Amino acid sequence: MYDLLIRDGLVIDGTGASRRRADVGIVDGRIAEIGRLDGASAQRTIDAEGHVVAPGFIDPHTHYDPQITLDPFASSSCFHGVTSVIGGNCGFALAPTRPEARDGVKSIFSRVEEIDLAILDRIPWDFETFPEYLAARAGRLGVNAGFYLGHCNVRLFAMGTDAYEREATASELEAMRGIVREAMDAGAMGLASSHSPTDLDLEDRPVPSRRSALSELRTLCEEVGQAHRGSIAYLPFSAVGGLQPDDGELLIELALASRLPVIIQGLGARSKTDAPTATWPKSKAYLEHARSLGAAVYSLLISRPFQRPFSLAAGTTLFEGALAFARLFREASTVAERRAMLEDPAYRDTIRRSVEHPNTDPDAGSTTPPPRWDQIRVHRVRGAEHEPLVGRALPEIAEERGVAPMDVLVELSLAEDLETEFLWDTDSPEWRDGTELASRHPQMLIGTSDAGAHLGRDDGAEFSSYFLRYWVREWERWTLEEAVRALSAIPASVLGLQNRGLLLPDYAADLVVFDPQTVGPDHKEIREDRIPGQRRWTSRPKGIAATIVNGVPIVEGGEITDAERLPGQVLRPGRALAARP
Repeated sequence: MYDLLIRDGLVIDGTGASRRRADVGIVDGRIAEIGRLDGASAQRTIDAEGHVVAPGFIDPHTHYDPQITLDPFASSSCFHGVTSVIGGNCGFALAPTRPEARDGVKSIFSRVEEIDLAILDRIPWDFETFPEYLAARAGRLGVNAGFYLGHCNVRLFAMGTDAYEREATASELEAMRGIVREAMDAGAMGLASSHSPTDLDLEDRPVPSRRSALSELRTLCEEVGQAHRGSIAYLPFSAVGGLQPDDGELLIELALASRLPVIIQGLGARSKTDAPTATWPKSKAYLEHARSLGAAVYSLLISRPFQRPFSLAAGTTLFEGALAFARLFREASTVAERRAMLEDPAYRDTIRRSVEHPNTDPDAGSTTPPPRWDQIRVHRVRGAEHEPLVGRALPEIAEERGVAPMDVLVELSLAEDLETEFLWDTDSPEWRDGTELASRHPQMLIGTSDAGAHLGRDDGAEFSSYFLRYWVREWERWTLEEAVRALSAIPASVLGLQNRGLLLPDYAADLVVFDPQTVGPDHKEIREDRIPGQRRWTSRPKGIAATIVNGVPIVEGGEITDAERLPGQVLRPGRALAARP
């Protein structure tokens, strides 16, 4: 008698081996048998004929930390076949946090990850330390979730508000080492940190990890290494603008000192920026150098283009690095106020070329690169007279009119009370070719969804279904077996998750059942989803028949099956499931 029997599917086990038609029997949340299970009985049966049965997808870079305390299913990711998510990335986490530091933590999540403060105010703070946080998640998860220890939280816990201002003293650093030891003993995924100049809080303060000395980072990473499990997730100073040699050597040093994988972002063709130093040939040479030394340096690769709509009425954070233009959204909250600024000739002069010349000084503000003008086109208009402009890139229109692209964006918006919708779209043949080259390297990880963050625009929660539709089925750049392995077994191995990521006997029964002929993103919209009162972008796929967590179907037919049953587990690296009797 099986708890769950999945019949007649095409099993792709995540090892890279070819698919085979088989039944899958599940008992006590584990895969019991794979084969021809004719005559077997089960409490529940799923007919998977014509569908792939694969290990559930693992998302190594999310910011679900706040959301998962209110929505245990990690929507939208669960709908796209994701069974395990990792939070605490970039050094921002919920624990450890003393009561007096909660507002500061919420400020970081609100500014960097664009999460509504009204939602952050609803976090149930029934914990302070990291072990207490993990204990509070037990029995309250719909998906599996692991959590990095956030460097910002460690500093705030040990230093108070001084964490925003200065480096740590010797005694404070020793206290931090104790916090790291305690967290790793409890099951932290490792340490996450950031020195990226793009990371500020609502008060324009650099997040606490940015104030740390590199010697502090080295010490804490070595402490993580003493646990003999986990990984280091880190954004070095030059990660966004293109990895510089000194930061590259630092990553190698951290990997060798900790003897753990170090996971960054930003390498690869057009993954985060079009800076010349971020091009693939230079990145590949660096990764090969690290590999020759035995330094396990990995980079997450954004394998889905940015396709983000925005309007001046709704506001956007895409232009934070264009400081003068970003003032429009920071200083004016209503359409009337924004119109007044845009109709001021002096302000128009200050913003006209701000996108072409973004900020590069961390002391002046965010250094996040704004979208390139040639990647922005008119998406939706209100007036019929503007319909001929839909689908056209702003530089093309600007050239016809003899003005700057900014003038086109502003004048068209003013003519429609700022409701004109524009689309930032990075998809191009060059992007596809470059991203494919990068994705093939063994030190590149498919991911960086940022799911759970950036709720005012679509995040990358659909990265898995997107990969299966475009990279596998439509573009035929990857085989289905390769793609499943990249979305399951590889991240499980790098993160140190034992007994997960493969569809084999005695492994956790985290599975996804999907139709390879139709799988892919379907529709996305702004609406209230799993958290009452929160309107945000949500994404739904097509072709995903079921998402199964520890043997329990949590999503079937595009809907969560039973909001009361929570089969998710807290993930702890390097710890296998207990052997069955």
